Amino acid sequence: MKKLFTITLLLLSIAAFAGPPKNQYVRIRTSYGDCIIRLYNETPLHRDNFIKLAKKGFYNGTLFHRVIQNFMIQGGDPDSKKAIPELELGDGDVGYTVPAEFRDSLFHKRGVLAAARDENPKKASSGCQFYITEGKRFTDGKLDTLEKTRLKGRKIPAWQREWYKSVGGVPHLDQNYTVYGEVISGLDMVDRIAAVKKDACDRPLTDVPMTVEILSKKECRQLDKILR
Repeated sequence: MKKLFTITLLLLSIAAFAGPPKNQYVRIRTSYGDCIIRLYNETPLHRDNFIKLAKKGFYNGTLFHRVIQNFMIQGGDPDSKKAIPELELGDGDVGYTVPAEFRDSLFHKRGVLAAARDENPKKASSGCQFYITEGKRFTDGKLDTLEKTRLKGRKIPAWQREWYKSVGGVPHLDQNYTVYGEVISGLDMVDRIAAVKKDACDRPLTDVPMTVEILSKKECRQLDKILR
């Protein structure tokens, strides 16, 4: 009896030592490859909403229905699951929005996950549609021009400029759409999907369905350890 108690106590101690992972990760699978995304803790409303939908299997079978090379790939429209060819998509939703969670530290560098939205004045996010940025690299001159035109005078922080010049992204979307995660593995999947042939509405001519999986606590702890 004493031995059993000791073993149980040891197992509980190991579990307590392991603790919960610091971050939640998800995997998106497509015929063009897979990617793993870390959801940001700085945007808890969007993080938790995405996890809730993914656990329900909401995204499984939805399409990346709008793709623009050097910009982004968009998906998550529930109407896309059984959409006929050439049907314009993008209006499907879940009946609610998520309040904007803009953070100065989170910006549209290459490979981020962000929430799509309509033109509502509060810039609240779609309850389900999202996009992953592919983006492109910028020079200082192009960023200067962007600040004067599309950013209406808002200055891009110097450290973010370095990202946009060396890695790339989509700076004109900053502080307009909520960024709530980033690809930490498999960014080539995004590049492949962004490059497919598409119609006049930017829908791929050949459907690109996805499945979204929530990674286990063990997998998340392993990734936390690798990325720390």
